[in-house]
Amino acid sequence: MAVFGLVSSVAGFVKVRYLIDKAVIDNMIFRAHYRITSAIMFLCCVIVSANNLIGDPINCVSDGAVSGHVINTFCWITYTFTLPENNLKPVGTHVAHPGLGGDYGDRRFHSYYQWVPFMLFFQGVLFYIPHWMWKQWEEGKIRMISEGMRGATMESKAERQAKTERLVQYVIETLHLHNSYAAGYFFCEILNFINVIGNIFFVDTFLGGAFLTYGTDVLKFSNMNQEERSDPMIEVFPRVTKCTFHKFGASGTIQKLDALCVLALNILNEKIYIFLWFWLIVLAVLSGLAVLYSMAVVLMPSSREAILKKRFKFGTPTAVSALIRKTQVGDFLLLHLLGQNLNIMVFNEVLEELCRRLQFGSSSGASPTSVPSAPSTLEMPIYPEIEKYVKDTEI
Repeated sequence: MAVFGLVSSVAGFVKVRYLIDKAVIDNMIFRAHYRITSAIMFLCCVIVSANNLIGDPINCVSDGAVSGHVINTFCWITYTFTLPENNLKPVGTHVAHPGLGGDYGDRRFHSYYQWVPFMLFFQGVLFYIPHWMWKQWEEGKIRMISEGMRGATMESKAERQAKTERLVQYVIETLHLHNSYAAGYFFCEILNFINVIGNIFFVDTFLGGAFLTYGTDVLKFSNMNQEERSDPMIEVFPRVTKCTFHKFGASGTIQKLDALCVLALNILNEKIYIFLWFWLIVLAVLSGLAVLYSMAVVLMPSSREAILKKRFKFGTPTAVSALIRKTQVGDFLLLHLLGQNLNIMVFNEVLEELCRRLQFGSSSGASPTSVPSAPSTLEMPIYPEIEKYVKDTEI
């Protein structure tokens, strides 16, 4: 039951939040890092730490000269090993288990298993750090300026119009002051990409150079002949290994004791890491595409126009082009994040009012009568949160 309690606590990373309760300040790929991937890492950490699922993580068999508890503890805190040249030998006739046999030839040492839970927890923290950094940089700006406008459409047209005008007033008064805001977002997005690539090589080093080709080796194994194939999962995560223990005999001479150790935990480790191999590869590709998308947004104004026209279904080509010319990358990111939080109809009204305030009006093709005239700045009530951001940006 304790395991289920720990697992339920991890569910908070992936729970669905309504927009009215929580502002969206990133994209789906960004959220896949800190919600899904961190939750996967923490969940795997809980599973491999729950010894009651599989029993003791290691059990060693020796000739009885040393108690089993001592051998188990020694082999767990030091290392065990296998003999790679015995992986293909027939089990039951030539070797007792894959990778075992006479103590000669090259050895492959395995000392990772006691660190697997710590590694998984550390990786989960690594995937959460870019999100934490972006939250500190963002400081709740989107949540504050879209307060009362997220989720369902406002009840009355007058209420919607008043809130739209207040939001547009903030955008006008802080125009061209959001580039550092955008720089923080793009930096954290690049950090996500670097983090997932770094994690792949980090795990590869942790597993002794076996992780980079682990997934492809497993796929090749499934297509090989039964007599010629060696299971790569058993090679990387052996279930039975050897351990050597030295002790003093009765006459003071050094005695060497051979033990066979059953690593029950590896039945879980092999499945966890094959899943992580595929997940991290997919996440790395998606993160790379997200970085390219962001580069296109920064370097190509035409991509910003395409986003407004195709994603948000806003205005005429002339109006969109004029709006992009009058705004910078930081302003566009702010509008893009607002578009993810507002109802599509409300967001289009915000863009239309912004166009009118920037004097695009009739020349842009946006109807000046679609949104009533806005009162002057002196007459217009401003939300306290928006007024705070205006003062901060003026300073």
